[in-house]
Amino acid sequence: MKKILLAVFSLMISSKSDAQTTQQCCKSQSAVTDFALLARDSHFRSMHEVPKPADYAPAGSMITFPTTDGKSGNAYYVAAKKPTRDFLFVFHEWWGLNDWIKKEADMYADSIAGINIIALDLFDGQVATTPDAAGKLTESNDESRSKAIIKGAIDFAGKDARIATIGWCFGGGWSMQAALLAGDQEIGCVMYYGMPERDVNKLKSLNSDVLFIWAKKDQWINEKVKIDFIRDMGEAGKNITIKEYDADHAFANPSNPDFNSMATADAKKHTLVYLRKVFGK
Repeated sequence: MKKILLAVFSLMISSKSDAQTTQQCCKSQSAVTDFALLARDSHFRSMHEVPKPADYAPAGSMITFPTTDGKSGNAYYVAAKKPTRDFLFVFHEWWGLNDWIKKEADMYADSIAGINIIALDLFDGQVATTPDAAGKLTESNDESRSKAIIKGAIDFAGKDARIATIGWCFGGGWSMQAALLAGDQEIGCVMYYGMPERDVNKLKSLNSDVLFIWAKKDQWINEKVKIDFIRDMGEAGKNITIKEYDADHAFANPSNPDFNSMATADAKKHTLVYLRKVFGK
């Protein structure tokens, strides 16, 4: 009997230790890692249907550039008609740099005159066509590699460049990380239902305000995430504008079963107003 009780007690101690370790791990996780964990959720994966083909003629072209880890990065680049130091960095969803993102990049090039558009490829040429594949790409995303790609793009833009960022879902979180990496070159940040940075000290280094596009029905980038983000930005002394929509996660992607055309149109209107303002266009 004593041996049984001892075994049970040992198991309880072990379980408690594992729980404490998990809790400590979660506290130290980055915002990027937090989002990657969502990709394991089968319900989250089921919210994303296979992207529809984008029927359009690309205005830009693919480029490569050196990255700060000694490798090279890829991006879809739409140059302004006249030389300019203004750049919009575009960040893809968990599918990768697919035609939908390139089409969005072209739309911003058409809608905001006089800026260069760089849609960065954080998956190094890999593009998912199923939710399971997208989930695996997101889970295996190397944060240090993605940051090296972004730093390489900042170097490509030049030390005098003015940089704004935008992204959706997986890319929404990376839009904020890129804004942090750009330092005093950053002039604006748009996040569509992306995972915010939680480290207030890091948020203090933001060089601009943030436009946060948020879906009220989002079970993952949810009400608590939004409230915590507002609190953290306030503690950091930074301004945040929230545009809320009675919609679900990924509502702005036409391939999503919960695509909301009215919310998408309104969000795009506010996004364009914001970006034109920060670029002075």
